[in-house]
Amino acid sequence: MAVEGTTGPAAGRETGRVTKRRVRTRARLLDAAFAVFSAKGFGRVSIEEVCEAAGYSRGAFYSNFTTLDELFFALYRQRADLIAEQVARALAVDGADPGVPASVDRVTEALLLDVDWLLVKTDFLVHAARDPDVARTLLEHRERLRRAIAGRLARTAAGPGPMDLPAVLGDADGAAHAVVAAYDGVTVQLLLDKDVERARAWLRQLLTALLTDGGGTSG
Repeated sequence: MAVEGTTGPAAGRETGRVTKRRVRTRARLLDAAFAVFSAKGFGRVSIEEVCEAAGYSRGAFYSNFTTLDELFFALYRQRADLIAEQVARALAVDGADPGVPASVDRVTEALLLDVDWLLVKTDFLVHAARDPDVARTLLEHRERLRRAIAGRLARTAAGPGPMDLPAVLGDADGAAHAVVAAYDGVTVQLLLDKDVERARAWLRQLLTALLTDGGGTSG
């Protein structure tokens, strides 16, 4: 039986078990936080409520996070990485039409449009707007998403059957800013009418227009 201070193979197995348990604990806290934040709103939730929803004590929370802000940033990064991965997968389909309309169709079909997440993100955006330190961190996370999209756009533009970006957008980085702005705009409407299919249709039209100088014929 491994005890604190044990060395050798037993200690390694114990460390592995602790690490896996910590990963599970962190994942459950993130899932619980998402559920509670979406139901009640960020800023209206306590650490105790997150712990209760996850089935853990405050000790479990503080062994993984120091504040609710830190927990939210972990949740935001998880979602931002998912969105970037969805965009990358949609643009990297082997043998798929590399043209803008076809690429936009794949992106809008794959892209995460989750009303509960948008509620959480919007609450936190308002919170960050009143706290420069929190805003700076949130901007850094948003920049990671833009860089991921810009990298994929640059590779697509330079690849076989190149995609020519409109001159008004400048380079791939400018195009990525436009893509994120379009996504942000469409999701505001989605928060109000909860119509996911309509939001996808609007996003498809906006991205096609943005990335083709307003043109972009399909077929």
